[in-house]
Amino acid sequence: MTVLILGGTAEARALARELVEDGLAVLSSLAGRVSAPALPVGEVRIGGFGGAEGLQRFLEQQQIDAVVDATHPFAAEISRNAATATRAAGLPLLRLARPGWGDHPDAGRWTWVADAQAAVLATGAQRPFLTTGRQTLEAFLPWAERRVLVRVVERPTITLPVTWQVICSRGPYRYQSERQLMLDHGCDVLVTKDSGGSYTRAKLDAAGDLDLPVVVISRPPVPPGVPTVPTVAAVSRWLAAFVA
Repeated sequence: MTVLILGGTAEARALARELVEDGLAVLSSLAGRVSAPALPVGEVRIGGFGGAEGLQRFLEQQQIDAVVDATHPFAAEISRNAATATRAAGLPLLRLARPGWGDHPDAGRWTWVADAQAAVLATGAQRPFLTTGRQTLEAFLPWAERRVLVRVVERPTITLPVTWQVICSRGPYRYQSERQLMLDHGCDVLVTKDSGGSYTRAKLDAAGDLDLPVVVISRPPVPPGVPTVPTVAAVSRWLAAFVA
């Protein structure tokens, strides 16, 4: 069988490696929003599909047998398109999503909000540490007078206020360096997404130990009817049922 992995995450790369080792034909698709992405093993395509209809045509043209949506937990648009396209094409779809941070020991103390716009209104802190990603930055421009520390993987394409400082880096991050970063910049709140995983969890631990408030943007819902699993092993078991 041929499996299409909608990827761009560490979980997607781990899945591609395991499936290739198992002898399956794997095609990984990356959105192309990062200039130098970490590439998975196996065949790779980069770029969009042209919406749900374009993805459906691609699935049929490439004779894909199953689709695994292993995109970032906040890549809501491609997840919706995958659900629509696979349903129209009559193909099985599984969502691979790393567990969120809802089970963190401090999660009950955090302020959970629905989106970036709500996060803007959730705090009056003057030195936020903003780690919600490059694509959300425009929503935070009302904080133009605040001394915002922004961390993103790649430099933003929009013009940011002169009071903001941008750090471009990629995880994983360590607890001690995260704690020191917040101290050095006098951060008085951490604003982040419920991305989950271990790569960026250290900032949450550091914020808790420094007694900083934390604002967390909740994940968008998974499209109705799409089963979700948290591990690569669970995806392999799901695919094994079709191979058998």
